[in-house]
Amino acid sequence: MPILTIRHLTTYHYKQPVAFGEHRMTLRPRDDDDQKVLESELEITPEPSQLAWTQDIFGNHVAIARFAGRASQLRFESTIRVDHTPAGFGAADIEDFARTHPFAYAVEDEPYLARFIAPLSRSPGLDRWAAGFLREDGSADTRELLVDMTQTIRRTFKHMARHEKGTQSPTQTLQLRSGSCRDLAMLMIAALRSLGIAARFVSGYLHLGDDDDDNITGGNTHAWVQVYVPGPGWVDFDPSSGMVGNQNLVRVAVVREPREAIPLRGTWLGTASDHLAMKVAVKVSAAADADAVALPAR
Repeated sequence: MPILTIRHLTTYHYKQPVAFGEHRMTLRPRDDDDQKVLESELEITPEPSQLAWTQDIFGNHVAIARFAGRASQLRFESTIRVDHTPAGFGAADIEDFARTHPFAYAVEDEPYLARFIAPLSRSPGLDRWAAGFLREDGSADTRELLVDMTQTIRRTFKHMARHEKGTQSPTQTLQLRSGSCRDLAMLMIAALRSLGIAARFVSGYLHLGDDDDDNITGGNTHAWVQVYVPGPGWVDFDPSSGMVGNQNLVRVAVVREPREAIPLRGTWLGTASDHLAMKVAVKVSAAADADAVALPAR
């Protein structure tokens, strides 16, 4: 159970002092069974006139800052320590009735899962692609289906950094055969929902380590998928890396779609030319590796 320290620094630079509106931050990781926040510190410069914490409808931690003065620089530094427990996903974890797809979720779970089963968009091409993971009779081993789709996206799509705002539609990603981590996640979510499987978008941190060393050497913001599987519950799948389970992944927000999980968003008052730059850096380190190298966030 490694203890991870996550430092997430965002700095906005302006040509002259500007006024700031409300800023909402989703930076604090979730407290789930496999990860627990031990310490959380948020330093904002200039200091806000008001800082409030709340939880959204998904249980994600949200901080809301309001400001009274003006400044030419706005800086947010989040430092978190997390007790992280890697967990895998085996066929034996799945309830007997759900080991073969298609299956029906329990009646008592359906109201909660409905928002995560509702199709993102209707696309014959996407439906055909998703159906390609099924046998001729429309069935599939549930675990094999989920693992195969995760690893097929990793193997046949190009994962690339994409700095434009927003997310490609799943149809675009399917046509381009490339996308950012959030694009690949939404492709998999759309495909699973077309098969009636509950799936949701996850944003958080990816911690990077040497294969021959347990120490963590860097990190990035990242996005992946969680699927609700009867038995284990929500299970992590990362189509960007092909990994199954939560290894290397620290959850911050779980949502229906990416726009609900933006780490930091807010407004400022001034002219468009006043904005000079926004810089983001993320560092993830294990307790035994205090000198980890900072990497730019994707």
